[in-house]
Amino acid sequence: MKLVRILIILFSLPVLAQTVLAAETKFTIIHSNDMHSHFLATAPNIEYTPFITGDDDTIGGWARIATVIKEVKNTRQNPVLVLDAGDFLMGSLFHLLSRDQAFELRLMKMMGYDMVTLGNHEFDLRPQGLARILTTAHRLGQIPPLVLSNAIFSPQSNEDDELEKVFAQGIVKPYRVLVREEIRIGIFGLMGKDAAEVAPFASPVSFDDPILTARKMVDVLREKEKVDMVICLSHSGLSEDKDDSEDEILARQVTGIDIIISGHTHTKTKGALQVNNTIIVQAWEYGKQLGVLDIEYKDERVSLREYRLVDIDDTIKGDTEISNRIKAFESEINQQVLTDDALEFRTVIAQTDFDLTIDTDESNLGNLIADSIRWYINQHDYDPADPTTKVAVSVISNGVIRDPIVKGHTGKVALCDMFRAIPLGIGFDDAGTMGYPLITLYVYPSELKKTLEIITSIYPLKGSDYFLQFSGVRFTYNPNRMIFDRITEIWLGNEEDGYTPLDYSESNQELLRVAADIYNATFLKIIGDFTWHILDIVPKDRNGNPIEDLETVRVDADKKSPGIQEIKEWKAVMEYIRSLPDTDGDGIADIPEKYRGKLGRNVVEASWNPYRLLKRGTYVTWIAFAALMLGLVLVLAAAWFIAKKIRH
Repeated sequence: MKLVRILIILFSLPVLAQTVLAAETKFTIIHSNDMHSHFLATAPNIEYTPFITGDDDTIGGWARIATVIKEVKNTRQNPVLVLDAGDFLMGSLFHLLSRDQAFELRLMKMMGYDMVTLGNHEFDLRPQGLARILTTAHRLGQIPPLVLSNAIFSPQSNEDDELEKVFAQGIVKPYRVLVREEIRIGIFGLMGKDAAEVAPFASPVSFDDPILTARKMVDVLREKEKVDMVICLSHSGLSEDKDDSEDEILARQVTGIDIIISGHTHTKTKGALQVNNTIIVQAWEYGKQLGVLDIEYKDERVSLREYRLVDIDDTIKGDTEISNRIKAFESEINQQVLTDDALEFRTVIAQTDFDLTIDTDESNLGNLIADSIRWYINQHDYDPADPTTKVAVSVISNGVIRDPIVKGHTGKVALCDMFRAIPLGIGFDDAGTMGYPLITLYVYPSELKKTLEIITSIYPLKGSDYFLQFSGVRFTYNPNRMIFDRITEIWLGNEEDGYTPLDYSESNQELLRVAADIYNATFLKIIGDFTWHILDIVPKDRNGNPIEDLETVRVDADKKSPGIQEIKEWKAVMEYIRSLPDTDGDGIADIPEKYRGKLGRNVVEASWNPYRLLKRGTYVTWIAFAALMLGLVLVLAAAWFIAKKIRH
């Protein structure tokens, strides 16, 4: 009997060992988000040397990322997953050929990505454009698995039919299940609420509520697919304000998600977050960092073992195969996109002695881009015999200014580096040419004031993407005044010729020509709806008639040719920079000293002086003041009544 027991124990040991190992399975997740076609390290691109370490200050670069992915896999004995939370597209000259070449997805497949979701910027080229990208990569057999669970296709419109077919073919699925070490891992993708709101060109595609969708996905994965682990690739994001931090809200309101790979907000985190039983991670932006998450699956639970964010910098030698492929892509951009303009990817267009940066304040880069728009349109579409055709004010939001222009070691500004500052969009011409077209519209001075109120009242509520940069206007505001009525003075003009006061009263029906890109202009209705129509702005033509379709007011660079020859935002910036004076005589334009710092175009004048709080107030201020006075009267009346009762 004793011998039998010993034999049973000996034969049971492998089974017991396998059970223990299965109960303590380790995994590693490498994750990225918001890569935005930034194949080369920044900034500047022209100083990036992927095969040499220790010789530049650039950060990022997909060749370096590929190296890190390989190194992590080589140092782990356990399964490694490589995941991305969306917005792999839009942000550099490379995306100009994305519809026909799908550079981004092809590289991600080569780099070993196991799963990717779609972000709002994947829809910038409209549903048809995204469908072309996906079918191109699929046809070439170079596409990583894709997931997105809350896209809704329109039964009334056929403009999203091509993309709907792509989803129906399974190129993009609501979820996928991976099996590693006999552990079933369910992965689904989500488009967040804010991301959906800033994707106007996704229409007629819409997006279901992410919380409700996530609950459905968890139920399907847990109950139907019997997965052991659930991972959400969420293009929703994180915020310091917990009430606006969508992925933290997701973790609080949806049980059953083990890990959220977060994207959209470009958040530079210090480490992993844990909300209830959910681990949340995000890795900054543009491939500047890569997250490496080591977890353990044990007793049907996922636990965090270790988490680190890897800085992608000049200490990392780039992967040769990926770097060579990127170099080949650069040649294709030169040959297929830039040759007609006698340009190349690395053409130097200017020099600078200082960095041009963007901030949630008046910024030198914002001023330069806004000036570019006003200057370029006035060069191409202004009749001196008709003063009303002159652009008085141009506006650009921080949300479409994506990268600084950095002087680096040489001070040279190459086309590729300039383009990354203002890279987004697609045209409305028949060819769907890349880059947002510029439009102009007319507004009353009172509506210009409402536009300026976006800085005083909307940006603090909606976030830094809504901060606006202006050219042609200077204004002051009092942040202590009633919301939506904080602008106190407005002047029109410029730094060279001076500014003159503007009468922005409702009675002034003068029409002012304002320029913007078509993307920013589409938000006029959103601003009106968001403010209960207090800040309604009606875009008008030069005769004062409301504009129903913003496509009709695209600026035409050549009225003699049929159709509208769109003026692209990025080309306006390029041409303005190239027109700047060559102060050192070397044949290259120099960024003027004017742009070294602020120009005082928006000035805060905080005051609690009652006169300044009420001066030139709109009905919003006077209603609030009346309510305050009524409340004060009621308080005094109540106090008088109580005192009278006490005396008696």
